[in-house]
Amino acid sequence: MTEMKVFILACVLAACTISHSSWAGREMDAEEAPPMKPGIKCWAVSYPESVHCTWKLEPAPHLNTSFITTYRQMMETEEEANECIQSLAEANSCTISDFQIFSMIPYILNVTAVNPLGSVTHLHPFIVEQIIKPDPPENLRVSSIPGQRKKLLLKWDPPKSWPFPQYFPLKYLIRYQRAGSSTFRKIGPYEQTSFNLTGIRPSTLYSVQVSAKECMDYGKQSAWSPAAAGKAWDKR
Repeated sequence: MTEMKVFILACVLAACTISHSSWAGREMDAEEAPPMKPGIKCWAVSYPESVHCTWKLEPAPHLNTSFITTYRQMMETEEEANECIQSLAEANSCTISDFQIFSMIPYILNVTAVNPLGSVTHLHPFIVEQIIKPDPPENLRVSSIPGQRKKLLLKWDPPKSWPFPQYFPLKYLIRYQRAGSSTFRKIGPYEQTSFNLTGIRPSTLYSVQVSAKECMDYGKQSAWSPAAAGKAWDKR
C-alpha cells in the first residue's frame, strides 16, 4: 500500500480535514481566510428512510460560503459517490435517502466548504445503525382511571418522523416525578404505547415524560418528550 493510500485511509478513519487554499503562506485575518473545517453530525431520525446530516463552521465565516456534499461506502471510489441532497448550496444540512441497512461497511460523508479564497474538505464516517436516534414520542396523555386511586393511564404516539413503526418498532422509557420532588423515577423499556403507572400517591400531581429508542437497541435514545401531568382518580 502506498504512503498516499495509507494517509487517505487514516484520514477517513479519523474523520480528517483536507484544506486547499489559493493564499497558502500568506497571513490572513478571520475576514479574509478560507473556510474552517465544518463540524458534522449525522442522525438517522427517520430510519430506514433517510439520514440527516448537519454541520457548522467555527468560527462563522465572513465570506459567502457554499458546500459540496457527497457520500459513498468506504470501499467505493470517489467516482461512485452519490449526492447528499441540500435545499441550497449554502445550506448547512443535507439528506441521504439511498443506503444499505445492516451494512457493516461505513459510509463516508464528504462535505467541502468553498469560499472565494479556498476550500476545506471534511470526511465524516458513520455506520447507519449506530446513528439511529428517533425524535421524542408525541401526544403524551396522562389520565386518571375511574376507581383506581393509585394508578394513572399513560398514552402516547410514536414520532411522526419514524416512518414504519410496524416494521421497525420502537421501545419506550418512562420517567416521572411527583410535584415538589427534584428526582425522577425511570421505568422501562416497554414496546406498547400505553402504560398503567401504579403505586403513586393519591391526590398527588405527577409529571411524566417518555423517550424512544430503536427496539433492537441500535443507536441512541431520543430526547425526552414534553412533560404531561395528571392526578389519580379521587372519589370526592
